[in-house]
Amino acid sequence: MSGAIERFDERARARVGAYGRTVVHDDELLRHPVYTRVLHWTVAAFFVLALLSGFAIYTPWLFRWLTPIFGGGPMTRLLHPWFSLGFVVCFTLQVLNWLQPMSWTRDDSRWMRRLREYVANTEPLEPEYVDFFNAGQKMYFWAIVASAVVFLISGIPMWFPETFGRPAAAIGYVLHDIAAIVMLVGFIVHIYEGTVSQPGTFQSMTQGTVEKRWAWTHHPAWYRRATGRDPRDDYERAARRQSERRVEAGTQLRNPGP
Repeated sequence: MSGAIERFDERARARVGAYGRTVVHDDELLRHPVYTRVLHWTVAAFFVLALLSGFAIYTPWLFRWLTPIFGGGPMTRLLHPWFSLGFVVCFTLQVLNWLQPMSWTRDDSRWMRRLREYVANTEPLEPEYVDFFNAGQKMYFWAIVASAVVFLISGIPMWFPETFGRPAAAIGYVLHDIAAIVMLVGFIVHIYEGTVSQPGTFQSMTQGTVEKRWAWTHHPAWYRRATGRDPRDDYERAARRQSERRVEAGTQLRNPGP
């Protein structure tokens, strides 16, 4: 099964990659190829469309503000399940694309025991065993997977209430809302982590690359695999160079030239 998934993913990468390219500079590493980035932004677009159309339908005070975006109330109700279905289909492809790097390992359990240090940002480098994704990213990913499954299953009786009956549709509304709230909270955290919390992360999903210092800081094991170099040695070497430049700049300020 895993072999079939890998072959499918490789073919998809090759086909989509033929329509785009990623420029990797000397001080950068390839983080996400074209196919992964296309999937990511397609999933994001469908999620936002489903979210806004859902808010328009279920939140009366937003109805008059959001429904004109989709062509009015009836059109919003018509489009919402299709936006949601598009999200689920594209996210399924994203799951296949990331199935291997998102698999849980013993190192992830080790990482969870230092969650407080990660949140407080008390250490300059992540532990050397942190690979392409850390345990927090994996937990977020699988939480969205579970929520998407609930989102889909609960949405079907809501879409066809005459077929499934009112009790099933009523239960579907509750589960649908819970799944949507979980995904919305995760979405907000995801945006924060990808921008303010870890500068340089957003570039990985726009240009496909990250700076090497970003890689050895946040994902040392992946950096070691990608470069064959020791992440801590490279970090210390960069820190020494930065310290030397500061000393040199300070010397120049104290002893300005003629």
